[in-house]
Amino acid sequence: MAITIKKPQEITKLSVANQIVAKTLEYLSTQIHPGLSLKELNAMGESFIHSHGARPAFKGLYGFPAGVCTSVNEVIIHGIPTDYKLQEGDIIGLDIGTEIDGWYGDSAVTLGVGTISKTDEALIACAKDALYFAIDIIEPEMRFKELSYAIEQFILQKGFVPLRGFCGHGIGRKPHEEPELPNYLEGINPKSGPKIKNGMVFCIEPMICHKDGTPKILADKWSVVSKDGLRGSHYEHTVAIIDGRAEILSKA
Repeated sequence: MAITIKKPQEITKLSVANQIVAKTLEYLSTQIHPGLSLKELNAMGESFIHSHGARPAFKGLYGFPAGVCTSVNEVIIHGIPTDYKLQEGDIIGLDIGTEIDGWYGDSAVTLGVGTISKTDEALIACAKDALYFAIDIIEPEMRFKELSYAIEQFILQKGFVPLRGFCGHGIGRKPHEEPELPNYLEGINPKSGPKIKNGMVFCIEPMICHKDGTPKILADKWSVVSKDGLRGSHYEHTVAIIDGRAEILSKA
């Protein structure tokens, strides 16, 4: 399947969906505190999205039961909201999608609950810094595999490893479009595969593990952890390539 080139008016519509995602994440980040349950957090997120005229895009997507992915501690992505109540020192990843007028938005952050360890601070910083590093180096005619390779090297230099088997992706009238954008080089040649071009819109989402990037899916059939059993982190933005540079659509 070809990677679609979005028209300026289509990017504007994508920006509307992504601004709602950004505002929702900004709102939820102010509500995080010990004692808050994941189901309460999800309900707040879904209500906020609806109040802005959008639909929680993840609810029902591939059978996912909620509008907000709530990934706590060892869960890196796709955590299902439960009755678990956040505790001091936890870290939580929030991944949110929206749909409005047939266009999709998608973004994620990882946050600390109260005071967290220096190790967790470094883990979260790696995901966030890898994301902004990737956004800064994007330019037209760069190959997606070159971007994946650069993200992987950044993560490794920080002393962590990328989660394997999951990736960033294109976005538009569907929540997941071409291309797939892993946080590591697939194959041996980064100078191969499709090139980044003006008008492309895609999600970059570094997913960080401590020692082993091999994924393991838990019994709920959604929550993804690392084989090493240690904590993970996740950050994501939707970007559009406009006038030769990546512009963040999912930034409040």
